Amino acid sequence: MQGVADPDRIWSAEQAAAASADFAELHAAHGGLLWVAFDPQQARCGLFFWQGGVARELTPPGYSVRSRVYEYGGGACCATAQGAAFVNEADQQIYLIDFLGTQGHDSAHSLGGPASPYGLTATSQCRYGELSFVPAWQALLAVEESHEAEAVVHRLVRIGLDGSRQVLVEGADFYAGVVASPDGRQLAWIEWDRPSLPWVATRLCQREEGGAISVLAGGQADQALQQPRFDEEGRLWVLSDRAGWWQPLCIYKPGLGVHSLGGPASPYDHAAAPWQLGGRTYLPLADGEMLLTRFEQGFAVLLDVGCAARTNAICAGVDGAHNLGGPASPYEMPIGERRLAEGFTRFRALAADTGHYYCIAASSSRLPAVLAIARDDGAVGILAGGERPLNETHLSLPQPVDCTVGEGERCHGFFYTPVEGGETPPLLVFLHGGPTSACYPVFDPRIAFWTLRGYAVLDLNYRGSSGYGRAYRLRLAGQWGALEVEDIRAAVAKLADEGAIDPARVFVRGASAGGYSALCALISGGFAAGASLYGVSDPLALRRVTHKFEADYLDWLIGDPQRDAERYQARTPLLHAEKISVPVIFFQGGLDAVVLPAQTETMVAALRERGVPVEYRLYADERHGFRQATHLADALAAELAFYQCVLQG
Repeated sequence: MQGVADPDRIWSAEQAAAASADFAELHAAHGGLLWVAFDPQQARCGLFFWQGGVARELTPPGYSVRSRVYEYGGGACCATAQGAAFVNEADQQIYLIDFLGTQGHDSAHSLGGPASPYGLTATSQCRYGELSFVPAWQALLAVEESHEAEAVVHRLVRIGLDGSRQVLVEGADFYAGVVASPDGRQLAWIEWDRPSLPWVATRLCQREEGGAISVLAGGQADQALQQPRFDEEGRLWVLSDRAGWWQPLCIYKPGLGVHSLGGPASPYDHAAAPWQLGGRTYLPLADGEMLLTRFEQGFAVLLDVGCAARTNAICAGVDGAHNLGGPASPYEMPIGERRLAEGFTRFRALAADTGHYYCIAASSSRLPAVLAIARDDGAVGILAGGERPLNETHLSLPQPVDCTVGEGERCHGFFYTPVEGGETPPLLVFLHGGPTSACYPVFDPRIAFWTLRGYAVLDLNYRGSSGYGRAYRLRLAGQWGALEVEDIRAAVAKLADEGAIDPARVFVRGASAGGYSALCALISGGFAAGASLYGVSDPLALRRVTHKFEADYLDWLIGDPQRDAERYQARTPLLHAEKISVPVIFFQGGLDAVVLPAQTETMVAALRERGVPVEYRLYADERHGFRQATHLADALAAELAFYQCVLQG
């Protein structure tokens, strides 16, 4: 196997771990920009404020901005009238930091010192997420997760700046995307009940000022909605996949009520599956404009879309799939598109002010960046991040691949060749978590680590992944543990037939749900070794202890445990440990509340009993998904050493 000479000098495991820094949750406010930045060296998320070309951290040591609502969090900060509010990771409570004015809480600030956070909530059994500030109320709006004696209960709450709390909506199992109209008189949100999932079927609801609640759209199994947004004129938009793709629709206009607004569906998703709160992948703007991102065969593009008024006659001719049952009405249909920041391939956390669009962007050659894009001429400026860690000679770029699977279907992914040519290389198959998630054609420090050492990498978006439409996303229903294994094998076979990889030296690895799929692939045979990072090995054991958000996910992915007992039997790696004869390395977090350490340790013991070479690494203070740079580096180095040992026989 041929790799770059001295790859540790160019891109070590420690450098790859340090490059896992990222950004989240942009908010244009106070003449500047708020964002959250993750630092793997400290394993914490800081809140930053950028203004006039300078970014400064607002959160002092001891604070980390991260919500754990639904375990995966999101929406952990927002701008307020005098500064910002955020959720502190350690206690999951809301804190205010008045860096523009003290309101009597921060004497240090009046003397020129840094503002200090002060607690707004103090309820130990509650977590908060999806924060937003409603100027008309001078109060916060949030999703509250209450861990009570009998159950975990979710509500929509109003939190006053004096710490007062008012329950606005309760009764549904889950809430997301809560927003207030500009005048504060209406609320809109997404909700769903068990056993549904947010990427399968949800409801868009609205609450009037007097408290009356109505369902505006959804509630059927053929539609999942996400990210409701009020524009400046009070119209309510939402992303709906009823026509097959998550696309923006305006379904409510003051004075006209519920109606359908939008043209025939185009074959693009404008969002991925909503695993976290606070997503913003489209943004209705003034004068009928819209900023949005969409996926084109896995690659994201950012668009500035203009609008023009149309007539009732045209509205009546809109694709019937968009008809939500309301009367025909004047509406606006998108016309004209301007592509922005074309050197980037993924966009998140869209925001805007009068002069600029803002987003978190990624590309195949840069680290994640906070971008400012001039609204007049589209000029792109990088406010933070965006470094190029490797030069072109040391960088492998993603090549889109797809192959035929099933009956006329295709699966998708991205292939990375080794940086140095030579012999036909070994292949490392990357499997993303979720499994209703996706991989993206952006710089991944782990992939760079492998391609510099002579490995080819296949980053696979097997059927069931997001970004390729509703039918593709729902394809794993009842098929998990079988369908994606078929895709893995088909994609590897295609690359082998093309002479791109050595089929005798193929490794398969994945994290979380990807770890489960890797184990299922190893059971099917034909791989040299594998790795499971906090992966599922016993679905029924996971079902018994997992958190509320995913409590019914396995019933959707595999089936009812009683009715489909044979299916569970066939797709439980722990029950088929004897079929795995190649080495496996396992990585696990000791604080993992999704896949408990006991599950991984049982699988390790089962393989060891059969004499299979196994390595197990437990990181006692990590949760589901490693965050500490030392552990990230150790896991990379250990996985490399493990595969090298296998290749050397």
